[in-house]
Amino acid sequence: MSAAEAGGVFHRARGRTLDAFSAEKEREWKGPFYFIQGTDPQFGLMKAWSTGDCDNSGDEWGQEIRLTEQAVQAINKLNPRPRFFVLCGDLIHAMPGVKAVFSGHYHRNAGGTYQNLEMVVSSAIGCQLGQDPHGLRVVVVTAEKIIHRYYSLDELSERGIEDDLMNLLKKK
Repeated sequence: MSAAEAGGVFHRARGRTLDAFSAEKEREWKGPFYFIQGTDPQFGLMKAWSTGDCDNSGDEWGQEIRLTEQAVQAINKLNPRPRFFVLCGDLIHAMPGVKAVFSGHYHRNAGGTYQNLEMVVSSAIGCQLGQDPHGLRVVVVTAEKIIHRYYSLDELSERGIEDDLMNLLKKK
């Protein structure tokens, strides 16, 4: 299965929301629980590794999709079910194209550049440990570049995304 064919495989979870009643229940401690961590499905790496061409060859995802589906099926059979599942690491085998890495957890905006790789640290929605307002980072990706801007929650709610960023989205 190619990357293009795989586009519609993982669509079943779209549109699911946590209603207010359920969200309120989650705030109360109910005792011990467990969660599942999965890492590095890295779609495309298995073919690249088998052919010895890890810089290219990331165009077939069939094996990784089957293994990821097997992981989801195994988790869904567990009783009791885990409270949640978190997926970390590389989602696709695309290291040669990475121009920026986005992270958080520092609770303030920060970053830098090393050998043409930009590290962008976004401040928190919640508790601020620096001078930044509570907010979100908007990231626009075009064929030529990655542009990002941090917005306070108030700013984003009141004014939305600025025109220069929106205009980049209109270009093909």
